[in-house]
Amino acid sequence: MVQLKNNNSIVKIDAGELVGYQVNGHEFIHQKGSPGWGSADTEMFPIIGPVNEADFRVKTPKGDAIQDQHGLLRQMDYELEHQTDTSAVFAKEYQSGTEVSNSKFPEKSTEEALSWPYDFRFEKSFLLTDDSLEVHFKVSGEEDMPFMLGYHPAFKLHSKSPIILAQGKEISLDEVLAVGSRALQVEDCTSIILKDEKEITIATEGFGNFMCWTEVRNMVCIEPISFYPYAVEQVNLHQGFQKLKDAAQFKVILNPKA
Repeated sequence: MVQLKNNNSIVKIDAGELVGYQVNGHEFIHQKGSPGWGSADTEMFPIIGPVNEADFRVKTPKGDAIQDQHGLLRQMDYELEHQTDTSAVFAKEYQSGTEVSNSKFPEKSTEEALSWPYDFRFEKSFLLTDDSLEVHFKVSGEEDMPFMLGYHPAFKLHSKSPIILAQGKEISLDEVLAVGSRALQVEDCTSIILKDEKEITIATEGFGNFMCWTEVRNMVCIEPISFYPYAVEQVNLHQGFQKLKDAAQFKVILNPKA
């Protein structure tokens, strides 16, 4: 467990997963073991969304890739590369064609192993500042590699009627619940405010969109995404790809209100 501290803020990171962000004793992150989801955060890469209706195949310029929901990155382990009192850097490296065991097999998937026809390096770094937590992502690899990126943090809810503010509009928890597993789309948006017992702003660079998901009332996932996967049929998921040029960088800033 990696722990970062700065003033009255404490961040806990377990093998690259953000499992705690406390500010003045208030916990903003959903706790593993609580109802709703077995994780606290994860990344969606190199695809976002389900592919079960497409026989777990995604089209790429190098042929079909075997993927499961939200891609294979989440099935790989992070390595801690650097740590200070207020920062930590984790990375995953992948060699094209390498088979990665699929934890969804056999209960939720027919695919025992996943693979991707490109080399890549995925870096996730944390920086705890005086007033916020920054989460940086850096994707490097083969020129023109197709990919999508989504960040999937879960926020602990302390009140009965939290409000999500996006583009000047209010979204209730009931509205998110009503959409179900598809997740509520928030298009062309770079910042969302979660107003709960305490308020936190989720600001982003590089993603451009959000989706919101939960199936319980004690947590909500507010997910920056480069592409909303339900905008197309699963067989056409490749339409949401962008191409890698040099290295692609993305940022999420969690800014709690004092």
